[in-house]
Amino acid sequence: MTSSMTAFGRLEESGDWGRAIWEIRTVNHRYLDMAIRLPEELRMLENAVRERISAKIKRGKVDCILRYEADDTSAGNVPVNSALAEKLIRAAESLPLSNPAALNPMDVLRWPGVIDRESPDIESLGKSLLTSLDNSLQVLLETRQREGGKLQTMLLDRCEAASQQVDQIREKLPEITQKIRERYNRKAKELQVELDNERLEQEMLILTQKMDVSEELDRLETHIEEVRRVLNETVPVGRRLDFLMQELNREANTLGSKAASVDMSNVSVELKVLIEQMREQIQNIE
Repeated sequence: MTSSMTAFGRLEESGDWGRAIWEIRTVNHRYLDMAIRLPEELRMLENAVRERISAKIKRGKVDCILRYEADDTSAGNVPVNSALAEKLIRAAESLPLSNPAALNPMDVLRWPGVIDRESPDIESLGKSLLTSLDNSLQVLLETRQREGGKLQTMLLDRCEAASQQVDQIREKLPEITQKIRERYNRKAKELQVELDNERLEQEMLILTQKMDVSEELDRLETHIEEVRRVLNETVPVGRRLDFLMQELNREANTLGSKAASVDMSNVSVELKVLIEQMREQIQNIE
């Protein structure tokens, strides 16, 4: 299914190991570009985080943030470094203040090192946090797929509109050729020139060949059908779609340069508008 590169996923999970909040934001980018922000004590998980993200996301700029809080209440009492707390209290009381405020015990507990936290089991904690990351990535991917589904619908609508334009000009080709013939005959009569029918047929054949757009119309139809097929692929298709837009635009330009009527010129312009609309949205597809 088509996936958008623009999405946001946030997941909060907790357990015996503590509480984790993963936030993952992705935007469009030509390649895969990751920025990982982890707490300092968990920096050793960065490579594993990168591997998990790159296994799920192939294109886009990814910002991944982990906020982690250890579970200090699972063991019952809060482990306090009493010796350090006493030193802090004595230091505060010894300050030469004329009117000292009462010391708030919570301020003492907030001092680094007063809460004597045990070092977590990194292997066990890392496994739990990476499992939580996998869950966060799943939330993100579901969002990307929902957005991608909307983009796919829009692109298919534009493909249908482009096909209608191609069919329209193909149906009018005989009429366009006849109008060219009539225009030349009328011009000859205005100039009072006697035309040789055989020579006229030769000139008309050469002119028709120069303005023949059957091949361009065939290639346009082929590329449009390929866009439809690619949109149903289950792998990232953004780069291939971008290439197809270049091919479609090239054929639309050629159609415009060979335009032998206002109708053909209008179709060329309309096709280029539709192609540009598709190209803008494809920039967001993985």
